[in-house]
Amino acid sequence: MKRTLSLSIGLLAFAVLPALAQTPAPNTGKIHGHVTNPSGAPQSVGSVSLSTDEGRSSKYTFPVDANGDYKGDANPGTYTVVFRQPDTPPDKMVDSFDNVKIVAGQDVNQDIDMSRKAFIDKLPKEQQDKLAEMKKHNSEALKANQIIKQVNADIQTVAQDIKDADAAAATAKNTLGAAAAKADLDAKAAEIKTAKYTEVEKLMTTDTALKPDASILFAELGQAQTGLKEYDPALVNFKKALDLENALQAAGKKTNSAVQGLCQAGIGEIYARTGKVQEAMDAYDAAVKVNPSQGAFYLTNETKIFYSTSQADAQVAAADKAIALDPNAAILYYLKGNGLVQKTTMDPKTNKLVAPAGCLEAYQKYLQLAPDGPYAADVKGILAGFSQTIDNTYKAPKKKS
Repeated sequence: MKRTLSLSIGLLAFAVLPALAQTPAPNTGKIHGHVTNPSGAPQSVGSVSLSTDEGRSSKYTFPVDANGDYKGDANPGTYTVVFRQPDTPPDKMVDSFDNVKIVAGQDVNQDIDMSRKAFIDKLPKEQQDKLAEMKKHNSEALKANQIIKQVNADIQTVAQDIKDADAAAATAKNTLGAAAAKADLDAKAAEIKTAKYTEVEKLMTTDTALKPDASILFAELGQAQTGLKEYDPALVNFKKALDLENALQAAGKKTNSAVQGLCQAGIGEIYARTGKVQEAMDAYDAAVKVNPSQGAFYLTNETKIFYSTSQADAQVAAADKAIALDPNAAILYYLKGNGLVQKTTMDPKTNKLVAPAGCLEAYQKYLQLAPDGPYAADVKGILAGFSQTIDNTYKAPKKKS
C-alpha cells in the first residue's frame, strides 16, 4: 500500500508542476547597480550586501563583476546596501546607502558611486590628495587619447583628400564629359584640387596645434600648402617635420622614412617650381636616399615637375635617374625625349633636322613600351619628321632594386 501511495504522490507532483510554472505572482524583488571607485573608474572586485541592521550583518550578498556591475534577488523589505572590498572585515564597510526598498516583482537600481564628493570628503587628506593627483593624470591621459583619436581620423580624411586631388583631372573629365573644352576641364580639375587641399590645410593646421610633436602632421600640412601654391609656409612645415624626425633620431627613437621622403620630395617640388634647379635636384636625391623603396616614384615626379616648369636639362637628368630605377616606365622615355628634342638642330648642308643624342632612341623606347599610349601619336609624328622608321625590337632592362 505504501508503494501505491508513493506512486500516486509522484504522479501528482508531475501533474502539478506545469500549473505552478505558470503562476504569475513572484514573491521576491530584484536589485542591480554599478559600482564606481573613488577615481571614477568601474570597481571590478568586491561585493554588495543587503543588511537589515545598518550593515552589521548581511542577509544577501552579490559579487561585483569585472565591469563593476552587480545584481541579485531578495525578499521585499527595506535594507542598507553595503559595499565591501575582498579584504574588508565582515563588521566593516567601505560604503553604504540606507533605506533601499526591495519590492516584490520589481527590479530596483542602486548604484554605488564612491567618486561622489560626500564619500571623498570622509577620506583622510593624504588619500584625497592622491586621488586628486590620479584624477589629474587620468584626465590628461583621456584628453591625450581623444586628441590621438581625432588626429588619426583626420589623417584618414587627408589621405583620401590627397588621393582625390591626384585624380582631379579624371574626375573633371567624368563630370564634364570627354567632349568638354580643355580650358573647362583644367578649370574643373583646379577647382577640385583647391577644395581638397584647402580641407587638408584646415585639418592639419588644427592638428599640428593639438599634437606639435607629430612629424606626419607637418608633412601633410606642407603637402597641402604646396598644392595651394603657398610655398613659403609649406617649406617651413616640411623643415619642421624633418626637425622632429632628426630629434627622434638623436634620441635613439624610431623615425619615419616615409615622412622624411615626403618632406624632401616636397621641398624638391617647391624649389623646382620656384626656379632653384640644383636645390630641387639635391632635395629629390635626399628623398631617394632616405626612402629608397619609393625612389622611382620620387624621381618620376621630379621629371614631371621639371617638364611642367620647362626645365629641359633638369628634366632629362631626372628622367635618366628615374629610368635607372624603373626602366619599364614608358612615360620616362617620353619625358626624356621631350627634353632632348628641344635641342634639335638643322644640318646646314642638307637642311635636315638633327636630333640630339639619345632623343630618337628615347621616343622609340616609349613606343615599344606603350604603342597605344597617350603620347603615341605625337611620338610617331616626331619620328616621322626625323625620317625615322619605328623600331619594335626594344626590350627594357630589368628594374634595379
